[in-house]
Amino acid sequence: MPRKRPERVRSADRRSGVELLLTENIPSLGKQGDIVKVKPGYARNYLLPQGLGTVATAGNRRAVELHRQRQQAVLDARLANLRKLAGEVSKYSVTLEANATEEGHLYGSIGSREISDSLQKAGYSVAPEQVKLEGPLKELGMYTVKVALHPEVESDVKVWVVPVASIS
Repeated sequence: MPRKRPERVRSADRRSGVELLLTENIPSLGKQGDIVKVKPGYARNYLLPQGLGTVATAGNRRAVELHRQRQQAVLDARLANLRKLAGEVSKYSVTLEANATEEGHLYGSIGSREISDSLQKAGYSVAPEQVKLEGPLKELGMYTVKVALHPEVESDVKVWVVPVASIS
């Protein structure tokens, strides 16, 4: 008769994992300030040495909460500045000169880089990737272009594309 092996008994500590307080956002695990249970090796070898998590004590929870409040205050101030900038940009209109045919077709095109450069010369800090064009501007005329300063803050700017003035 074959002899039965005794079943292995795992300790409850290993199965439940280690409770950690996340100090940074980790997409696959949670957000900053969340208390998560992870395997001991993951905590010991990755999260703790990288500074992504800490032992979930009451003092650490308070420190992370204070840090989160400070970050939120900085984000709120930044959003207020961006909303102010969006209001100023919406009142401004960009005028760009370009070589064009008699029918009004441009020889080249105007992209987000040119619009951004013009806004920066006027004193508005707008990066080319923040100017949202559906495609390059290829004709003379007036266009309304979206400027996304932040996922929560958008504005429109009027762009005038005019022919280059010729000197007679």
